[in-house]
Amino acid sequence: MPTSPLESPPRYPAPPWRGLRLVMYAALLLLVACSSLRTDYVKRPSVALAAPTATPTTRYVESRLASHGDQSGFRLLVDNSDALMSRVTLADHATHSIDLQYYIFDNDATGRLVMQRLLAAADRGVRVRLLVDDLDVDDAAPMLDALDAHANIEVRLFNPFNTRSPSMLSKAGQFLLDFRRLNRRMHNKAFIVDNSVSIVGGRNIGDAYFSDGDNAHFRDLDVIAIGPVVAETSRAFDAYWNDEAAVPVTAFSTPQALAQLRPQLDKSARALARSDYAAALTGSLPGGAGVERPGQWLWGDAAMVADEPEKIELGRHDPRLRIGPQVKATIDKAEREVLLISPYFVPTDDGLRYLTTLTQRGVKVKVLTNSLAATDEPMVHAGYARHRRDLLRGGIELHELRPLVPQQPSAHGRSSGVSLHAKAIVVDRRYVFVGSMNMDLRSKLLNTEMGVIVDSPALAEAAGGFFDEAIRPDNAFQVVLRRTASGRVSGLQWQSDDKGGQPHVDDHEPGVSALRRFEVDLLRVLPIDGML
Repeated sequence: MPTSPLESPPRYPAPPWRGLRLVMYAALLLLVACSSLRTDYVKRPSVALAAPTATPTTRYVESRLASHGDQSGFRLLVDNSDALMSRVTLADHATHSIDLQYYIFDNDATGRLVMQRLLAAADRGVRVRLLVDDLDVDDAAPMLDALDAHANIEVRLFNPFNTRSPSMLSKAGQFLLDFRRLNRRMHNKAFIVDNSVSIVGGRNIGDAYFSDGDNAHFRDLDVIAIGPVVAETSRAFDAYWNDEAAVPVTAFSTPQALAQLRPQLDKSARALARSDYAAALTGSLPGGAGVERPGQWLWGDAAMVADEPEKIELGRHDPRLRIGPQVKATIDKAEREVLLISPYFVPTDDGLRYLTTLTQRGVKVKVLTNSLAATDEPMVHAGYARHRRDLLRGGIELHELRPLVPQQPSAHGRSSGVSLHAKAIVVDRRYVFVGSMNMDLRSKLLNTEMGVIVDSPALAEAAGGFFDEAIRPDNAFQVVLRRTASGRVSGLQWQSDDKGGQPHVDDHEPGVSALRRFEVDLLRVLPIDGML
């Protein structure tokens, strides 16, 4: 039986820089000797607090759950500003606890806004636990250190470097010397309030995920959840929080002055509030001004799926540690249609055979990923491009998001474009997966991932609507085989609509320079799939 795109055998190329290790080692010792990880830090285990009773939020949640048995309720967060305000509103309504787990938590306008609301919640007595992957935490390090000084806030870093805020040279040196460990990252995203409401999906915390700032923005998906799936999300969070790879920030530094952080966060929040971006915010959750207000919930039997944190340990390739088999089991149920949404889509040979097997038994398989013009990772696009012809020959329908310019203004003008960041799977418009997992070897074998699998035609239809809107010819290119008059395949074509709504065809990767196309063509011949 062919395996899925998520379940092919592990393959790891040897790091190309192995010969440089000895050269880098002496230099690295000089760079990090004075700022290495302490070993005398205190780390106390903790678990999620029980959901409070008699609060407005919990009373509302309980009233909704009463008529739905063991099902969970969901709202799909498509709009980026709704996604931001959902988190802000939930933090402002918290009474007991907030648990956050993110791959990226940026020190920018929206990141500081979320930080300000977390700090306000902690001032009310709410316990805040924040777990962040350490790969890109550099700019946010002083902010995280200061927050950790609050009596009700604890910050931990997952799989950290051996130094705090290392220089580029130090970070590169540590990667060279400890590549196998540092190449494995915590990609999970979760926001849990009072163990009664959670947000899970593809968004990190930062301007790019909430349509602010002047850099590229992301088109993304989250779900707000109530019901039994929330407790499952808390248990997954606890597993990571208490894992030995989660290190308190105090292991690197002494507490920073929290008093200096407060006015900085307040000033940033006031500047954001006066911006055009703030004026465009709805200030509400979908269907209501808060989670305790009336709104439409989409109900279904749900399971939280999360990789075990042990997945990052070297040599641990046990499928039982990964969510891939559970996601594949959902795809296996397909009778009519599978919609795959992944910004980074790099199928293995086994994955290609699996998808082709689906089409051979009459299942329509449609893929939405980034075009070369929209992607932020040309190397990943090269890995995908290598398989494009075979995917099309196998009957898989390919759509590539165009780098559209968003209409909503940000606090700093308009961004340079939109890139796909959502990760979702819709099966027969009944089953849906929304989470953090890309369809590539990195998500399968190296990073840890999480998401929800829901049996809900209403939620699946909403996610399918996101797909349908995204693949419109004015939003995405459809890639097809170009054929000669005799029917022979002579290349690829990208079909779309131009600004006037007229059909348009390109015979090469549209929207990029010849130099960028040459770069990707060069990358395509390299054995890089295992590093993507």
